[in-house]
Amino acid sequence: MTGLASPTLREAAPAAGSTPGVPQGPPRPRRTALLPTAALILGALYCLLPVAWVVVAATKADDELFSTFTFLPGSGLADNLGELTSYRDGIYWKWMGNSVLYAGLGALLSTVVSAFAGYALAVYRFRGRELFFNVMLTGVLMPPVILAIPQYLLMAEADLTGSYASVLLPLILSPYGVYLGRIYAEAAIPMELVEAGRVDGAGEWRIFSRIAVPMLAPGLVTIFLFQFVAIWNNFLLPFIMLGDDEKFPMTVGLFTLLKQGASQPALYTLVITGALLAVVPLIALFLVIQRFWSLDLLSGAVKS
Repeated sequence: MTGLASPTLREAAPAAGSTPGVPQGPPRPRRTALLPTAALILGALYCLLPVAWVVVAATKADDELFSTFTFLPGSGLADNLGELTSYRDGIYWKWMGNSVLYAGLGALLSTVVSAFAGYALAVYRFRGRELFFNVMLTGVLMPPVILAIPQYLLMAEADLTGSYASVLLPLILSPYGVYLGRIYAEAAIPMELVEAGRVDGAGEWRIFSRIAVPMLAPGLVTIFLFQFVAIWNNFLLPFIMLGDDEKFPMTVGLFTLLKQGASQPALYTLVITGALLAVVPLIALFLVIQRFWSLDLLSGAVKS
């Protein structure tokens, strides 16, 4: 009897450190998770504090900007907006329109090129495909300052410097956009579906436009958003290419205002207010297309 009862007693015995009769819950999370959480909070504060400062500083008048507490709101936002609008007959809004043109049209053309190139590299097999792709990806590793000077010389040879085309043309081909287009096409477009379209007699353009593009839509929206933000914030290329301030985008235009602020401190409030308004289109764009913005490479795949 003793040999039969021992296992039962051992199974009924409570675990070490537990209270008999009290159900044991899931294990407590490790305290080591506090360190990554604290690091993320610090990183978020580091990114958000400058944004909060711009929002608060844009509400301050000239005499409040440097004489009041940093994060104390002022009472001059309406006056700052009025002065910014009237400055040089509203040239700020001309810069805003130029930025919309450069970023909107440039991102659209870049997305189209990335869609064609990414689809071709993913679907077609041809000699030198991987070599071409790897050479093109070296552009991702190149700092913009290295590419800007050769691009300027090319535009100068074509007599395009100082024009809108001198800023738009170098932005159409994005190595990173082509890379995203290829990896998304490889994951989202089954080759069996492409072959089935060919067997049914569909041409390559019909397969691309009717089958591939709907599957690539989430990836193309992602490429468009990345390119729009990159072109919107671009400073070096238009700074080198353009000499007429009527064609400046907002980044270069605000830089010229900042330089003049050294001798006219009243312009500092205009620069800050202009920087605040420059963020509004990006936020609006994100809110409009966020439901299409997906980085999930399988979201466009055909499910069996």
